[in-house]
Amino acid sequence: MKTFIVFAMCLAAALALPADTYNPEYDNFNAKELVENTRLLKNYGKCFLDQGPCTPEGSDFKKTIPEALRTTCAKCTPKQRELIRTVVRGFQKDLPELWSELVKKEDPKGEYKESFEKFLNGSD
Repeated sequence: MKTFIVFAMCLAAALALPADTYNPEYDNFNAKELVENTRLLKNYGKCFLDQGPCTPEGSDFKKTIPEALRTTCAKCTPKQRELIRTVVRGFQKDLPELWSELVKKEDPKGEYKESFEKFLNGSD
């Protein structure tokens, strides 16, 4: 009986994790490769802006972006935080115009700018 209770507690804990964080399915996504390929990064940006087709990953990321921005990635795992920082810095450095469009789309009033900048700088 004790074994069953321990098993049930472990199972409950494992099932609770996804509700607290985003799906770890893309935790091994190669963000560095993405930002090193300006054409690919631009395609992802166009996907996020509804100006072009999306890859399956792009579609999933696009669904998460608004909430992650508004909550400064509160449901992100440490790995996901690292990935997001890498991609955003890539947009800011290599495609600043596209980054400006994304900011206008997701935060038109600038409500989240300060908290998101702190997040990007690792002050979360």
